[in-house]
Amino acid sequence: MNEFLARIGLAFFFSATLASGFEMPADCRQCILGLAPDWNSSRVQVRVFEKKDGAWAQSAGPWSGRLGKNGLAWGLGLHPVPTGVAAKREGDFRAPAGVFALGGAYGYAPQIAKNPALPYRQITTRDLWVEDPASPDYNRYLRLPTEPRTAWEKKQQMKQGDHAHSLKLFIAHNPAPRAVPGAGSSIFFHIWRAEGAKPSAGCTVLSEPNLRSLIAAIDPAKNPVYVLLPEEEYRRLARAWKLPSVESPRASR
Repeated sequence: MNEFLARIGLAFFFSATLASGFEMPADCRQCILGLAPDWNSSRVQVRVFEKKDGAWAQSAGPWSGRLGKNGLAWGLGLHPVPTGVAAKREGDFRAPAGVFALGGAYGYAPQIAKNPALPYRQITTRDLWVEDPASPDYNRYLRLPTEPRTAWEKKQQMKQGDHAHSLKLFIAHNPAPRAVPGAGSSIFFHIWRAEGAKPSAGCTVLSEPNLRSLIAAIDPAKNPVYVLLPEEEYRRLARAWKLPSVESPRASR
């Protein structure tokens, strides 16, 4: 799993050097598209697209979901970050906007329905995701050799007895090994709270059935990406970035 995440981090590093003429990766044949009404909305609609004969075709969705309670801000992913814009920061309660690689899945169960090539880790009390910007392991998965002993280790635990985090899929915003301290960490797809009545802290959250369907559909051989944008940005960038086409995108408010 760590080698898999390291490859994502390297892809992020090289892709981040691209100029404004960004396009979807040529070998990407699976796209998860999330559209929010605007930058300050916590609501999103998620669709799954597959590339067939050189064209994008919708294969699942739309599914209603929630984002950070303060909406979105530009994240660090495969896309170039515009200058002079609000950027995702740790603790800002905003979801990162842009184009992101997708990492492995994590959950409380011993196994889940998934593509055999998608890494999956059963979360135990020894599994950590580091959200401390001062740590050299910021935004990295760690597994302790023993049960956590310090208050710091306990604070980073992935297993907190919270059903919302009992199943999750990593969204590679600001990934290790080149994570920028303070630029945001621990961004996942996971299960929503209160049947979608509550926003997240910055993740994309879906109903449990829809999340399970999404994870089961992810095929690493298709180099899947997650594109999350407000509708206005999507309309502005869709053609240049060669994004899947959605007629009259309208996320539920």
